[in-house]
Amino acid sequence: MTWLLRRRPRPRAPLRMYVFPHSGGTPGEYLRWADALPDVEVHGVQFPGRGGRYTEAPFTRMAPAVAALLAAVEFRAPFVFFGHSLGALVAYETALALRAAGRPQPLRLYASAYRAPHLHDPGPDLSGLAGAALVAAIERDHGPLPAIVKDDPELLEMTLPVLQADLGIVASYRYAPRPPLDCPVSVLGGAGDHETPEQLAAWDRHTTAGADVRLFPGGHFYFRERDDDLLQHLAERSHDDLSRTRTVESPDALP
Repeated sequence: MTWLLRRRPRPRAPLRMYVFPHSGGTPGEYLRWADALPDVEVHGVQFPGRGGRYTEAPFTRMAPAVAALLAAVEFRAPFVFFGHSLGALVAYETALALRAAGRPQPLRLYASAYRAPHLHDPGPDLSGLAGAALVAAIERDHGPLPAIVKDDPELLEMTLPVLQADLGIVASYRYAPRPPLDCPVSVLGGAGDHETPEQLAAWDRHTTAGADVRLFPGGHFYFRERDDDLLQHLAERSHDDLSRTRTVESPDALP
Protein backbone atom coordinates (compact mmCIF):
# COMPACT_ATOMS: atom_id res chain seq x y z
CA MET A 1 0.00 0.00 0.00
CA THR A 2 1.45 3.37 -1.06
CA TRP A 3 0.20 6.11 1.24
CA LEU A 4 2.59 8.80 0.02
CA LEU A 5 3.55 9.84 -3.49
CA ARG A 6 6.42 12.10 -4.59
CA ARG A 7 7.35 13.60 -7.92
CA ARG A 8 10.73 14.92 -6.84
CA PRO A 9 12.43 13.05 -3.96
CA ARG A 10 14.37 15.54 -1.87
CA PRO A 11 15.48 13.66 1.23
CA ARG A 12 17.72 16.57 2.28
CA ALA A 13 15.06 19.24 1.86
CA PRO A 14 14.69 21.37 4.99
CA LEU A 15 10.89 21.13 4.87
CA ARG A 16 8.27 18.60 3.84
CA MET A 17 4.72 19.36 2.72
CA TYR A 18 2.04 16.68 3.00
CA VAL A 19 -0.87 17.42 0.69
CA PHE A 20 -4.40 16.11 1.32
CA PRO A 21 -6.43 16.15 -1.93
CA HIS A 22 -10.03 17.20 -2.40
CA SER A 23 -13.03 14.89 -2.34
CA GLY A 24 -12.67 12.23 -5.02
CA GLY A 25 -9.24 13.56 -5.93
CA THR A 26 -5.78 12.10 -6.26
CA PRO A 27 -2.45 13.74 -5.37
CA GLY A 28 -1.20 13.98 -8.96
CA GLU A 29 -1.94 17.62 -9.74
CA TYR A 30 -0.54 18.77 -6.41
CA LEU A 31 2.77 16.95 -6.83
CA ARG A 32 3.69 19.32 -9.68
CA TRP A 33 4.04 22.06 -7.09
CA ALA A 34 7.43 20.60 -6.19
CA ASP A 35 8.83 22.13 -9.40
CA ALA A 36 8.25 25.62 -7.95
CA LEU A 37 9.23 24.81 -4.35
CA PRO A 38 12.88 23.73 -4.49
CA ASP A 39 13.35 23.76 -0.70
CA VAL A 40 10.30 21.60 -0.05
CA GLU A 41 9.77 17.87 -0.51
CA VAL A 42 6.12 17.57 -1.54
CA HIS A 43 4.27 14.39 -0.60
CA GLY A 44 0.75 13.64 -1.76
CA VAL A 45 -1.38 11.60 0.64
CA GLN A 46 -3.07 8.78 -1.30
CA PHE A 47 -5.96 7.13 0.48
CA PRO A 48 -7.39 3.74 -0.58
CA GLY A 49 -9.53 3.73 -3.70
CA ARG A 50 -7.43 6.29 -5.56
CA GLY A 51 -4.76 6.00 -8.22
CA GLY A 52 -2.65 2.90 -7.76
CA ARG A 53 -4.87 1.91 -4.80
CA TYR A 54 -8.10 1.85 -6.81
CA THR A 55 -8.71 -1.83 -5.97
CA GLU A 56 -8.81 -1.07 -2.23
CA ALA A 57 -12.07 -0.14 -0.54
CA PRO A 58 -12.18 3.61 0.24
CA PHE A 59 -12.99 4.88 3.70
CA THR A 60 -16.46 6.28 4.35
CA ARG A 61 -15.81 7.70 7.83
CA MET A 62 -13.23 10.18 9.08
CA ALA A 63 -11.93 8.45 12.23
CA PRO A 64 -10.83 5.14 10.66
CA ALA A 65 -9.28 6.96 7.69
CA VAL A 66 -7.13 9.13 9.98
CA ALA A 67 -6.25 6.20 12.23
CA ALA A 68 -5.07 4.12 9.26
CA LEU A 69 -2.99 7.03 7.96
CA LEU A 70 -1.24 7.54 11.29
CA ALA A 71 -0.56 3.82 11.61
CA ALA A 72 1.07 3.72 8.17
CA VAL A 73 2.93 7.04 7.86
CA GLU A 74 5.72 8.62 9.87
CA PHE A 75 5.48 12.34 9.17
CA ARG A 76 9.06 13.59 9.08
CA ALA A 77 9.59 16.86 10.90
CA PRO A 78 9.77 19.66 10.10
CA PHE A 79 6.64 19.53 7.96
CA VAL A 80 3.46 21.38 7.03
CA PHE A 81 0.03 20.15 6.00
CA PHE A 82 -1.89 21.42 2.97
CA GLY A 83 -5.49 20.30 2.55
CA HIS A 84 -7.87 21.37 -0.18
CA SER A 85 -11.64 21.26 0.34
CA LEU A 86 -12.48 18.04 2.22
CA GLY A 87 -8.71 17.51 2.41
CA ALA A 88 -8.47 20.55 4.71
CA LEU A 89 -10.79 18.89 7.19
CA VAL A 90 -8.86 15.61 6.96
CA ALA A 91 -5.55 17.46 7.48
CA TYR A 92 -6.99 19.22 10.54
CA GLU A 93 -8.17 15.95 12.06
CA THR A 94 -4.80 14.35 11.29
CA ALA A 95 -2.98 17.15 13.10
CA LEU A 96 -5.23 16.67 16.13
CA ALA A 97 -4.63 12.91 16.07
CA LEU A 98 -0.86 13.41 15.90
CA ARG A 99 -1.04 15.68 18.94
CA ALA A 100 -3.16 13.18 20.86
CA ALA A 101 -0.56 10.50 20.08
CA GLY A 102 2.31 12.70 21.27
CA ARG A 103 3.84 12.83 17.80
CA PRO A 104 5.44 15.82 15.98
CA GLN A 105 3.04 18.53 14.85
CA PRO A 106 2.96 20.46 11.56
CA LEU A 107 4.64 23.85 11.54
CA ARG A 108 1.62 25.19 9.66
CA LEU A 109 -1.75 24.04 8.41
CA TYR A 110 -2.90 25.32 5.03
CA ALA A 111 -6.70 25.08 4.96
CA SER A 112 -7.80 25.62 1.37
CA ALA A 113 -11.36 26.23 0.19
CA TYR A 114 -13.07 24.87 3.29
CA ARG A 115 -14.87 26.63 6.11
CA ALA A 116 -13.78 26.25 9.74
CA PRO A 117 -14.50 22.80 11.20
CA HIS A 118 -17.14 24.00 13.66
CA LEU A 119 -19.10 25.38 10.68
CA HIS A 120 -19.08 22.07 8.83
CA ASP A 121 -22.39 21.46 7.06
CA PRO A 122 -23.02 17.75 6.39
CA GLY A 123 -25.77 18.52 3.89
CA PRO A 124 -27.81 15.72 2.35
CA ASP A 125 -26.27 12.24 2.42
CA LEU A 126 -25.52 11.44 -1.21
CA SER A 127 -23.45 8.35 -0.46
CA GLY A 128 -26.37 6.02 -1.20
CA LEU A 129 -26.72 7.24 -4.77
CA ALA A 130 -24.91 5.74 -7.77
CA GLY A 131 -24.41 6.30 -11.49
CA ALA A 132 -26.24 9.14 -13.19
CA ALA A 133 -28.20 9.97 -10.04
CA LEU A 134 -24.97 10.45 -8.09
CA VAL A 135 -23.48 12.63 -10.83
CA ALA A 136 -26.60 14.81 -10.95
CA ALA A 137 -26.67 15.22 -7.17
CA ILE A 138 -22.95 16.06 -6.98
CA GLU A 139 -23.22 18.67 -9.70
CA ARG A 140 -26.33 20.15 -8.10
CA ASP A 141 -24.78 20.49 -4.63
CA HIS A 142 -21.03 20.73 -5.30
CA GLY A 143 -20.60 22.07 -8.84
CA PRO A 144 -19.76 20.38 -12.14
CA LEU A 145 -17.37 17.45 -12.38
CA PRO A 146 -14.26 18.08 -14.49
CA ALA A 147 -14.97 17.43 -18.16
CA ILE A 148 -12.00 15.04 -18.36
CA VAL A 149 -13.78 12.82 -15.83
CA LYS A 150 -17.37 13.24 -16.95
CA ASP A 151 -16.61 12.65 -20.63
CA ASP A 152 -14.60 9.46 -20.04
CA PRO A 153 -16.94 6.59 -19.06
CA GLU A 154 -14.10 4.41 -17.77
CA LEU A 155 -12.56 7.19 -15.68
CA LEU A 156 -15.99 8.19 -14.39
CA GLU A 157 -16.67 4.60 -13.34
CA MET A 158 -13.42 4.58 -11.35
CA THR A 159 -14.01 8.01 -9.81
CA LEU A 160 -17.62 7.71 -8.65
CA PRO A 161 -17.02 5.10 -5.89
CA VAL A 162 -14.35 7.33 -4.37
CA LEU A 163 -16.61 10.37 -4.56
CA GLN A 164 -19.40 8.33 -3.03
CA ALA A 165 -17.16 7.27 -0.15
CA ASP A 166 -15.89 10.82 0.44
CA LEU A 167 -19.45 12.10 0.50
CA GLY A 168 -20.08 9.54 3.22
CA ILE A 169 -17.28 11.19 5.22
CA VAL A 170 -18.81 14.62 4.64
CA ALA A 171 -22.29 13.45 5.67
CA SER A 172 -21.17 11.58 8.80
CA TYR A 173 -18.56 14.01 10.15
CA ARG A 174 -19.50 15.85 13.33
CA TYR A 175 -17.24 18.46 14.83
CA ALA A 176 -16.11 17.73 18.39
CA PRO A 177 -14.65 20.68 20.35
CA ARG A 178 -10.98 20.19 21.27
CA PRO A 179 -8.16 22.52 22.30
CA PRO A 180 -6.90 24.58 19.35
CA LEU A 181 -3.77 23.71 17.42
CA ASP A 182 -0.47 25.34 18.33
CA CYS A 183 0.57 25.96 14.72
CA PRO A 184 -0.55 28.90 12.56
CA VAL A 185 -3.32 28.27 10.04
CA SER A 186 -3.09 29.81 6.58
CA VAL A 187 -6.58 29.86 5.11
CA LEU A 188 -6.76 30.04 1.32
CA GLY A 189 -9.69 30.32 -1.03
CA GLY A 190 -11.09 31.54 -4.31
CA ALA A 191 -12.76 34.94 -4.38
CA GLY A 192 -15.59 33.43 -6.43
CA ASP A 193 -16.06 30.28 -4.33
CA HIS A 194 -19.17 29.47 -2.29
CA GLU A 195 -17.10 29.42 0.91
CA THR A 196 -17.45 32.96 2.29
CA PRO A 197 -14.59 35.04 3.74
CA GLU A 198 -16.35 34.93 7.12
CA GLN A 199 -16.52 31.12 7.07
CA LEU A 200 -12.84 30.94 6.16
CA ALA A 201 -11.78 33.50 8.76
CA ALA A 202 -13.49 31.41 11.45
CA TRP A 203 -10.46 29.07 11.36
CA ASP A 204 -8.86 31.47 13.85
CA ARG A 205 -10.88 29.69 16.53
CA HIS A 206 -8.82 26.54 15.95
CA THR A 207 -5.31 27.83 16.55
CA THR A 208 -3.41 29.65 19.27
CA ALA A 209 -0.81 30.83 16.76
CA GLY A 210 -3.01 32.96 14.54
CA ALA A 211 -4.85 32.48 11.27
CA ASP A 212 -4.57 34.57 8.13
CA VAL A 213 -6.88 34.49 5.11
CA ARG A 214 -5.73 34.93 1.51
CA LEU A 215 -8.20 34.97 -1.38
CA PHE A 216 -7.08 34.35 -4.96
CA PRO A 217 -8.95 35.07 -8.19
CA GLY A 218 -11.13 32.14 -9.21
CA GLY A 219 -13.54 29.63 -7.82
CA HIS A 220 -13.29 26.52 -5.70
CA PHE A 221 -10.26 25.26 -7.65
CA TYR A 222 -8.65 28.68 -7.90
CA PHE A 223 -5.15 27.20 -8.32
CA ARG A 224 -6.16 25.42 -11.51
CA GLU A 225 -6.86 28.76 -13.13
CA ARG A 226 -3.60 30.40 -12.11
CA ASP A 227 -1.26 28.52 -9.83
CA ASP A 228 1.71 30.91 -9.86
CA ASP A 229 0.12 33.20 -7.25
CA LEU A 230 -0.52 30.29 -4.89
CA LEU A 231 2.95 28.83 -5.38
CA GLN A 232 4.58 32.17 -4.63
CA HIS A 233 2.49 32.39 -1.47
CA LEU A 234 3.53 28.86 -0.43
CA ALA A 235 7.18 29.66 -1.10
CA GLU A 236 7.00 32.79 1.07
CA ARG A 237 5.24 30.99 3.92
CA SER A 238 7.72 28.09 3.70
CA HIS A 239 10.58 30.57 4.07
CA ASP A 240 8.85 32.05 7.13
CA ASP A 241 8.35 28.64 8.71
CA LEU A 242 11.95 27.59 8.12
CA SER A 243 13.22 30.88 9.53
CA ARG A 244 11.11 30.38 12.63
CA THR A 245 12.42 26.84 13.05
CA ARG A 246 16.04 27.92 12.69
CA THR A 247 15.52 30.69 15.25
CA VAL A 248 14.15 28.22 17.76
CA GLU A 249 16.97 25.74 17.14
CA SER A 250 19.74 28.35 17.24
CA PRO A 251 21.76 28.47 20.51
CA ASP A 252 21.60 32.29 20.26
CA ALA A 253 17.83 32.07 20.71
CA LEU A 254 18.18 30.34 24.07
CA PRO A 255 17.95 32.40 27.28
